[in-house]
Amino acid sequence: MVPGNLRVMSDDWLYGRSPGGRQDDGQPGPSGSDPDATRPVPRQPRPDETRVMPTMPRSQSSTPPGPTARPATSPAPPRPVPPPPSTGTTHGGWRPRFRLRYLWALLALWLVYLIAVPFFAWSKVDKIDAFPSGQRPADQSGTNYLLVGSDSRKGLTAEQRKKLHTGNAAGQRTDTIVLVHTGSGPTLTMSIPRDSLVPIPGHGTTKINAAFAFGGPKLLIKTIEQNTGIHIDHYVEIGLGGFVNIVDSVGGITICPNHRMDDKLANLHVKKGCQHADGTVALAYARSRHADPQLGDIARGGQQREVMASVGHKALSPWTVLNPFRYWNLWTSTTDNLTVDQDMGVVAMGRFGWAMTHSDLTCPVPISNLAVTWDPTRSKQMFKLIRDDNTDAVGKGLCTKSGLPR
Repeated sequence: MVPGNLRVMSDDWLYGRSPGGRQDDGQPGPSGSDPDATRPVPRQPRPDETRVMPTMPRSQSSTPPGPTARPATSPAPPRPVPPPPSTGTTHGGWRPRFRLRYLWALLALWLVYLIAVPFFAWSKVDKIDAFPSGQRPADQSGTNYLLVGSDSRKGLTAEQRKKLHTGNAAGQRTDTIVLVHTGSGPTLTMSIPRDSLVPIPGHGTTKINAAFAFGGPKLLIKTIEQNTGIHIDHYVEIGLGGFVNIVDSVGGITICPNHRMDDKLANLHVKKGCQHADGTVALAYARSRHADPQLGDIARGGQQREVMASVGHKALSPWTVLNPFRYWNLWTSTTDNLTVDQDMGVVAMGRFGWAMTHSDLTCPVPISNLAVTWDPTRSKQMFKLIRDDNTDAVGKGLCTKSGLPR
């Protein structure tokens, strides 16, 4: 019989022993193990199975018995918190990007306002056919503006006439005649005294302001062009009420008389030295010719140029542009009593205002005596330099404070 029975053979196969089975004492047989025999697989504990922790030997330290302390472990570092997504907001919930957008929008509206107001005000200006017909001097280099201050009482109430001491005279006269020349050289502002004795076409030799009374702007321009040979490019006329409103719209001006002035006819009473003047005082100052017994009408021309320059400086100051109310009042008050030639536009008017403010030379027509007779030599030299746009050559001998020779 083959060694080993069925049971022994099964054990031999199961435990990897060679055939022959176990010996009677249960020991393996003499043969080696079978390489194909099934081997025991280590058992893995189940996840929910209670595990037995291995015992640890107690420490022989002198620590009194007590509850077993857990080994100290360093706390885990906190997990970094990602920053919240940027929303572009600041305190109060304002967004800088939106705030900048509003600022640009406001700036754009402000620029529109600065442009729109002059054009709106300019639509209220009276435009007339100011230039005479017939033969006139040819066009010349540079630009010549003729400024006329009319003493017409038109539009003034009885109370305003009393306050301004204008009287009740009818008709049209002019207390101010100023020629402003701009070109390649220095800007020249030249006063033409109203009492200047000149030939007036159709009326003989008389005071030049009579030309305005006889024939208005056309005859006045014709008289000036024929006596000077200067071509007038633009005509600007402003009334008494408009002058007062312009000065008040810029908050008044500074006048600097070099002596005390008392003129009852002009209602002027000012002390010597620089001082503030509102529209009423500035008008009286520009019209006064009796406060200076020596120069009379000649001195008045200087006062008028001083007032115009002061008004121009205030009108062109940054505060005029930054203050919307002052900007509005300046333009509307200027155009309410303004009359210009038909070719005058907003740009040309702006250049005229700039020229009055930045005149390098200011003086009256050269005269030979206090009877306001134009100097036959010096006045012709002045007129020729203007015609030739050569104001660089206008020396101190031609442009004097009084118009008289040095």
